[in-house]
Amino acid sequence: MSVTVARVEPSIAGVGDYIALLKPRVMSLVVFTALVGIVIAPGHVHPVIAFTALMCIAVGAGAAGALNMWYDADIDARMARTAGRPIPQGRVTPGEALGFGGTLAVFSTVTLGLLVNWMAAALLAFTILFYVVIYTMWLKRWTPQNIVIGGAAGALPPIIGWAAVTGSVAIEPVLLFLIIFFWTPPHFWALSLYRAEDYARAGVPMLPVVAGETATRRQIVIYTLILAPLGVTPWLLGYAGPLYGIAALAAGAAMIALALRVWSETESHAASKQMFAFSILYLFLLFAVLLVDRVSGGLIAQAIAHVAP
Repeated sequence: MSVTVARVEPSIAGVGDYIALLKPRVMSLVVFTALVGIVIAPGHVHPVIAFTALMCIAVGAGAAGALNMWYDADIDARMARTAGRPIPQGRVTPGEALGFGGTLAVFSTVTLGLLVNWMAAALLAFTILFYVVIYTMWLKRWTPQNIVIGGAAGALPPIIGWAAVTGSVAIEPVLLFLIIFFWTPPHFWALSLYRAEDYARAGVPMLPVVAGETATRRQIVIYTLILAPLGVTPWLLGYAGPLYGIAALAAGAAMIALALRVWSETESHAASKQMFAFSILYLFLLFAVLLVDRVSGGLIAQAIAHVAP
């Protein structure tokens, strides 16, 4: 009898390749918005619990990114923007990415449930499943509304952060969810305007590919006109102070001005590139000022309490 021994080739992936699978830039935005949800939530949470929740949310976001790259390896290989990712380059096999992402997804949700609370864990699990199954496997390949509906996954971290502290959901984190939800389409459609050929080559039905640039520019203006006043709502409803209100008004006005420039642009994509870049700053600014506003408000309240007889 002859015995056949299977040889297992060593992986050529490095640590950097697995970090790339986590989509660290996307993860950083998820972590930051989740942190804001944790900080603005009422009540007190132990710093270790807050840190644990934040790390679980970060790992869960990374898991979703890895599973997205596993399923979208064929699309990534055809797009110039993503062809350098680990799987198209052959440094990580699809099976390795699947195992890596699946393990992190289970680990993050179970750890969040056991060490923090199961409401936050359920929301994290739903976010991962929505991003991987609903967005990646279905919406992205079948409808130009992929970014609109799929944006719900990226908008959930503030609610998860809030739930990690309170074990529940309230209107305040829902407002933050809506801001991110309505921010997502103009942000990504601005990118897709000057990357339309890339998406067309990969067979992804982004709005400029399916409906054309004029329709896309119109939708960018519409969503921005909804986003700008929505960004001011936390201040109008008393959830944030005047510092946030001023920042939200100014940033919203800038977003509208850029959207109108995109609308009037016909030959180049300079305004689209500017709007894509500024939209990142817009979201960061709103959440950063909200964070500073809440933290400084707490410090002022403590100072008054110490001075008062």
